[in-house]
Amino acid sequence: MVTNAELQQRRAAAIADGWASVYPFYADRAANAELWDVEGNRYIDFAGGIATLNVGHLHPRVRAAVAVQLERFSHTCFAVVPYEPAVELAERLNSLVPGSTPKKTLLVNSGAEAIENAVKIARRHTGRPGIIAFSAAFHGRTMMAMALTGKMSPYKLGFGPFPGDVYRIPYPYPYRGVSLEDSLAALDHVLREDIEPARVAAILVEPVLGEGGFVIAPPELLVRLREICDRHGILLVVDEIQTGFGRTGRLFAAEYADIEPDLITLAKSLAGGFPLAAVVGKAPLMDSVQRGGIGGTFSGSPVGCAAALAVLEVIEEEGLVERAQAIGELITGRLNAMAERFPPVGEVRALGAMAAMELVKDRATREPDRELAAALLRTVGERGLVLLSAGEDANVIRFLVPLTASDAILEEGLDIIEGALADLSG
Repeated sequence: MVTNAELQQRRAAAIADGWASVYPFYADRAANAELWDVEGNRYIDFAGGIATLNVGHLHPRVRAAVAVQLERFSHTCFAVVPYEPAVELAERLNSLVPGSTPKKTLLVNSGAEAIENAVKIARRHTGRPGIIAFSAAFHGRTMMAMALTGKMSPYKLGFGPFPGDVYRIPYPYPYRGVSLEDSLAALDHVLREDIEPARVAAILVEPVLGEGGFVIAPPELLVRLREICDRHGILLVVDEIQTGFGRTGRLFAAEYADIEPDLITLAKSLAGGFPLAAVVGKAPLMDSVQRGGIGGTFSGSPVGCAAALAVLEVIEEEGLVERAQAIGELITGRLNAMAERFPPVGEVRALGAMAAMELVKDRATREPDRELAAALLRTVGERGLVLLSAGEDANVIRFLVPLTASDAILEEGLDIIEGALADLSG
């Protein structure tokens, strides 16, 4: 039997150091919200492949759909010979995303690729270059996506220069002293002093910051952005790559604001762990790109499409949107109790099952406690729990447990966190 230590040695010799991992153990198998390493150790999974496993590891419906597709074909390249699963999935997504305007879909491979194509479509349709994004945002690791991402280290450090005509405004973050009014005033400043509205193609926003720390935008932010975009002919692009497919207690987080994005980017839990992403947008916008101007060799993998169709069935039939609300209530109930017990828990926040706690060195100063967060991740890993941090200072503990997890699994994982906090915070 190979050991984790042996694999670590092989990895050091074979894999680029920049391709880092949070934990030093190696997965062997997984099911729903649990995984086992190559030495047989069991872990509860509160990371969900960074939000890609809303229906859990290897959901039986997803596995069966993939097996059926693999009996037919694995690849033709949609740009050469198209296939029904991509058409059917596009039809389903067009009917599900917010808004009554007729929609069309582009299927691609990853969230970053979805962002890149959303920018291409916005610029092609409007004939304008400018893109406005938010501080602390994360939109991917390709060049345009890095330009839009608001965190330098590790994502952008040393990789510039980045594409131009990108402008940034602060994201509403009340715990850190940034109000909705501050964000809107900054946007007004950008449009007055940095780039005229007639040169702005799109405003790009996450309804909840993902890597930025699970900071929840007030619905009014999206409402006001919609108004500003309509006033100036700017496209509103909503990045639902991490918030989508039930995570927030709605199928898409933009539903809380009751607005219709012009373009919406999707990935992560779309295909239950298989690489697939999408840009869904108003049909005239999507059709403004010349034939052949968007796409790619692996865009809309038939295997990924089969998996995604199964994921959508599971979300509906198992009531996972409603389940997300119940999970969020359970998690925040436990975290609020921990906050009463442990002073380093500065704030607990959640939208559905997209929950987080922010760790601080002092509740009065709210100084981020990056060291405690790192120690907590190490400690829970040693005790059988996979957990992730987030935030510009990596001091936010985020919860991305599969929506199919049982209450018993949730409680077991939260018990591990509470025990670790007790040991680490004295």
